[in-house]
Amino acid sequence: MLRVVLPKGSLEKATLELFGAADLAVTRSSDVDYRASIDDPRVDEVRILRPQEIPLYVSDGMFDIGITGRDWVEERGSEVTTLGVLQYSKASSQPVRVVLAVPKDSPVGSVADLAASGTGSGGALRVSTEYPELTRRYLEKHGVRAEVSLSYGATEAKVPDIADCVVEITETGRALRAAGLKIVETLLVSHTELIANRAAAEDPDKRHAMEQLFTLLQGALEARDKVLVKLNVTSEQLTDVIDLLPSLRSPTVSELFGKEGFAVETVVPKSEINTLIPALKDRGATDIIELALSKIVH
Repeated sequence: MLRVVLPKGSLEKATLELFGAADLAVTRSSDVDYRASIDDPRVDEVRILRPQEIPLYVSDGMFDIGITGRDWVEERGSEVTTLGVLQYSKASSQPVRVVLAVPKDSPVGSVADLAASGTGSGGALRVSTEYPELTRRYLEKHGVRAEVSLSYGATEAKVPDIADCVVEITETGRALRAAGLKIVETLLVSHTELIANRAAAEDPDKRHAMEQLFTLLQGALEARDKVLVKLNVTSEQLTDVIDLLPSLRSPTVSELFGKEGFAVETVVPKSEINTLIPALKDRGATDIIELALSKIVH
């Protein structure tokens, strides 16, 4: 039913891992094969292509759905339907930012300062970026005269000899700082998104299949940093244990057979489990079990 396109490159590994966790494992003959498959009745075809191209292909109807970053949707100006945000990037669950950076000793502190600081030919600011259209629109909006040139990589290394400033993506800003640059503006906060062709998204059957796939992917992401905790506790110590438990909603409490206490279970952040389990034991909990989760669907 659905023709799916997934990103190659920096998002590739994280995307394939997510699909695997969502029980939508992507199979291909080798790591360099652009054709793949998903053993699911809702998926007819899978391609793995550059994320820069995905918004265009989805917009043109070559694929029904695809995964790419909001940065490339904006750069291409593609008319697509966003089915939802998927909170992951190449190295973390944080979004990437498209930022404008200048030399760290520059007096420029904002885009407003750039309007009067052009140093290129004819007084235009020299800007190097992998996002020329997004950058041009942003600088024009703020009244900055600029010569925007397309960068094919190592963008931060082009200041000051080739460019006066750069527009680049970053998760932490570490690479820009290492290159002697400082961030002065954020043009865009870019999440990974599941996008759809507009016509395909208006087809009831395809839209239902799209939303089901999104539910599986979102559920797998939700479960990544959480675990299920199950324990037993006496009636006298139940309140103390419940007070200690964080929960997505409320803990599930069931009376044990023979009325010898209660069984309690709840979902908690994985980051807290190493301090939570000993604390639960201190408050009288017994038979504590920690279980991994595959999906959480609200």
